[in-house]
Amino acid sequence: MTAMSTPRPYHHGDLRSTLLAGAERTLREKGAAALSLRELARTAGVSHAAPGRHFKDKQALLDALALNGYARLNEVMEAADDPTLPLEPRLTALARAYLTFAITHPELLELMYSRKHDPAASAQFATEVERSLAVFLRLIADAKSEGTLIDADLDSVMLLTATALHGLAALVATGAYPAEEVLARLDTHIHLLLTGLSPR
Repeated sequence: MTAMSTPRPYHHGDLRSTLLAGAERTLREKGAAALSLRELARTAGVSHAAPGRHFKDKQALLDALALNGYARLNEVMEAADDPTLPLEPRLTALARAYLTFAITHPELLELMYSRKHDPAASAQFATEVERSLAVFLRLIADAKSEGTLIDADLDSVMLLTATALHGLAALVATGAYPAEEVLARLDTHIHLLLTGLSPR
């Protein structure tokens, strides 16, 4: 048997991580439609059947990629949260962490927010989404208890905050607003979000 026809091995140091890294690279450069387990196996130097030990199909790969994205985003957000800060700088730090992730990984963020997930993974996604929201919910709860935030409906405050941040991220992703300008003016954006537009 020649070297050209030698079957590629199943074994790999950390095939799952390698496949996810390759999938994210393809997602970033070519989009989700270009993802192929067979092509990822070829790039990783393993048998085309080897990825099946980790992902039953392309949808399972996409779900794993999205869940990995949530885990990374949540780590970034939790690291950025400083409960000792006053409300405005604390929210600004969280917003900066979120927007930096969104600006750096726009394709991954879109995949994370997609509704086209395997129902079997729904519990995992619910857990990661709750973890994402928990950071902001803690901030809102702390601010209310300190009297630095109006006693408004928690869901409404959460929705407004999330909409503002995701809206900024979407403007950057579509090229409608320069990323550098969003981050440079973030203090002003958060100040307006917290104080409103009515004259004082």
